[in-house]
Amino acid sequence: MGNFNFIETKIKDLYIIEPKVFGDNRGYFMESYNKKAFEEAGLTMNFVQDNESKSKKGVLRGLHFQTKHTQGKLVRCTEGKVWDVAVDLRKGSPTFGMWEGVYLSAENKRQFYVPEGFAHGFLVLSDVATFNYKCTDFYAPEYDCGLLWNDKEIGVEWPLDGIEEILLSEKDKKQKTLKELDLPFEYK
Repeated sequence: MGNFNFIETKIKDLYIIEPKVFGDNRGYFMESYNKKAFEEAGLTMNFVQDNESKSKKGVLRGLHFQTKHTQGKLVRCTEGKVWDVAVDLRKGSPTFGMWEGVYLSAENKRQFYVPEGFAHGFLVLSDVATFNYKCTDFYAPEYDCGLLWNDKEIGVEWPLDGIEEILLSEKDKKQKTLKELDLPFEYK
């Protein structure tokens, strides 16, 4: 697909994306998004909002989703390194409740496409990380929701070596388990 390698994961519609990097003694150049290339790979989303966060080591943001105005997200780490996770919340999906994780870093330049109907979060593994999101819908705080990061039923394997303390927002400390959630998402 030209300047991108689209890697299908074990969960339908969830992709790891590797851009082609052109480098020399001056530095590098890469495309981080190209509508035509993504559409050729079957990814026909329309992005309406870009977000960026900066966090220190041990910060865990997630696992977040919106119950209305659902957001697909194309995410990448432009400084540092994170462990990025998506959980399938689509009722009727053969992979409902399953998760996929991928290391994203400034070094590997990988991206992760997390479609609507998934919870998303990440753990910062480096001293600091800058994280970028392209979103398919606008942030709607009244529909903001989340899944407990350490829900035993989901069993996300967070790489905690070298992490002295997990730093969570007050909101993320109080998220619900999968069994407690009333989910609006349907598998298509």
